[in-house]
Amino acid sequence: MNGAGVQQIDGSDRPLSRPLDGILVADFSRVLAGPLATMTLADLGARVIKVERTGSGDDTRSWGPPHSATGATYFEGVNRNKESLTLDLADAADLAAARRLALRADVLVENFKPGGMDRLGLGYGDLTEENPGLIYASITGFGSIGGADLLGYDFMVQALGGLMSITGDTDNPMKAGVALVDVLTAKDATIGILAALHARATTGLGARLELNLLSSLQGALANQAQAYLGAGVEPRRMGNAHPSIVPYQLLACADGPLAVACGNDGQFVRLAGVLGDQWLASDERFATNQARVHHRVELVDILETRLREAPARSWHERLTAAGVPAGRVSTIAEGIDLADSLGLEPTIEVQDASGVTVGRQIRHPVSWTPPLAPRTAAPPALGEHSPAIRAWLAAP
Repeated sequence: MNGAGVQQIDGSDRPLSRPLDGILVADFSRVLAGPLATMTLADLGARVIKVERTGSGDDTRSWGPPHSATGATYFEGVNRNKESLTLDLADAADLAAARRLALRADVLVENFKPGGMDRLGLGYGDLTEENPGLIYASITGFGSIGGADLLGYDFMVQALGGLMSITGDTDNPMKAGVALVDVLTAKDATIGILAALHARATTGLGARLELNLLSSLQGALANQAQAYLGAGVEPRRMGNAHPSIVPYQLLACADGPLAVACGNDGQFVRLAGVLGDQWLASDERFATNQARVHHRVELVDILETRLREAPARSWHERLTAAGVPAGRVSTIAEGIDLADSLGLEPTIEVQDASGVTVGRQIRHPVSWTPPLAPRTAAPPALGEHSPAIRAWLAAP
């Protein structure tokens, strides 16, 4: 564990208490997928040193509005609990410092264009002779072979990878409302890194992990991809409807839409009861999910005729009380409030180096028993830790 014994970001040398305490991560990534993966490792205790371009830093430092009191919210959302080291990799002395960092690291994460780190002498093969335990994770858009020259923007991968073909209404393909493929790739990278750390505990050897946005998207298409591979069915856009379950979509009420998700026949029976249309559950067109899928249009028309008699909030309360999954379309703020009301503690406060609270963020989503003390260091200012890290790297 090459990070063991060094002072952590909060300045303490307390005993190890988190799963990744003592692990040193050299973060050569930027934008979203890589930084989200390394922030997850940092949340779990790793010391993450984020290498940034001198003068400008991570691209997302300038992606705004919106801005908080301390910077661009895009950057802040994926860079807490890290230390910022600015380096000019075109400068020989700074490149040597980057190499020293990589040779001390347990994990290196990078998302340069394929071949970029190799040209700098920071490729996997350049480092592993001296650091055989290094886990080296490379993230690209379309892989390092045929897709090496393709630019890996999330939006493009959603389009080319098939996600947009099943997202949106019939005539209008749509992207997801967040850079979903980047997020999925970050989670895949984290899984791979944790598995490699576990394997290293036995073998003493690291590994090279290659991830790309296209493969992570396809790995997340789940039943939609298998419909094509297993049955030759090409999924299509259906708006908010589900290809295999009915009703499982937005339904119109008096004042707006209501999400209704009947995952089994028993829930549909209860739905029919709340609506006062018990006959629906015994009608052969609607009595089973398979029948409902075949008679989707007829059923939705009947359901919406009844639901339009009252507002969505009223139906939400009545259906939820009856054990039917239903809910209004909420804002992000309302979603956070819901999680808070359920005792899920969705956010944490983050502090600057002086211990002053400077913001609130979504917490790491895994809850532990016994509990882990949360790490709450705010995202770093550009080059905030450069002097201390340079001094540490210069030491024998």
